[in-house]
Amino acid sequence: MTRTATAAAVPRVHRLLRGTLLLLLLVTSCRHVAGAPAGNELRCQCLQTWQRMYPKLIQSVKVIPPGASCDQTEVIATLKNGQKACLNPEAPRVKQMIEKMLKKGSTN
Repeated sequence: MTRTATAAAVPRVHRLLRGTLLLLLLVTSCRHVAGAPAGNELRCQCLQTWQRMYPKLIQSVKVIPPGASCDQTEVIATLKNGQKACLNPEAPRVKQMIEKMLKKGSTN
């Protein structure tokens, strides 16, 4: 192999190496975006929901309608001990509880 043939092969290797590194960087960054959510990413708050909850344990209830951050209605109950629990908005007992709370709130 002559000196000019060797010199021509080196830039090809650099281009190949650079392309491989770029591809690796792209794949790694895409995996990070699709993986764990970033701190400022908007998403649903309720991953699991309860079908029922004793009303005596509940201090307050927050109903979050569907929106840009989550496409489903979320019902988050704050318990008297300070913990938060997600309730299934489609569960019959949860619907009854929300209706009672709304009626109680409208009479005041």
